[in-house]
Amino acid sequence: MADDDARTSGAHTTEIRTEPLTGPDQDFRPTAADAGDGTGETEVLAKNTPQTARAQQAAAENATGRTVISDVAVAKVVGIAARRVEGVYALGTGGSRTLGALRDAVGSSDLTQGVRVEVGETQVAVDINLVASYGNPLQDVANHVRAAVYTAVQELVGLSVIEVNVEINDVNVPGVNDGKQQANEK
Repeated sequence: MADDDARTSGAHTTEIRTEPLTGPDQDFRPTAADAGDGTGETEVLAKNTPQTARAQQAAAENATGRTVISDVAVAKVVGIAARRVEGVYALGTGGSRTLGALRDAVGSSDLTQGVRVEVGETQVAVDINLVASYGNPLQDVANHVRAAVYTAVQELVGLSVIEVNVEINDVNVPGVNDGKQQANEK
């Protein structure tokens, strides 16, 4: 038997290390019967080669099964993407932001606040309610949110976006809104 024995099982190539193990089993050399026996005595390493990568990609392309992506998962991706856009102060309407403030106070958060999605098998429709920061052109904020959501959903979720409806329901004015918010918290 050669020092390195490569076996092919389906689309995966596995390399079995045949160097002596350290410790009490120092003279142990794995054989074909030892590979993958679950005893932990044989160290099996996947060889990272271009052939292995191609085989894994081919296996993934030919794999069958059903993938279900929940509305909550898509809404979180949308919420994170929208919050990253410059000019977005917060997501949600007044009532949902108040509940969000309570959640934040107890150390919880809702990444889906202000986001509503309808997920089909291959497509998504999105509605976003947000508060913009004063000084940012509102149409630009809406367009940047829309672009960020399209990109995030298509790249991270792999679904096609039908539409992204953005509703800007308030504008945060620094200094002015802070006093209202502090009064509401008391």
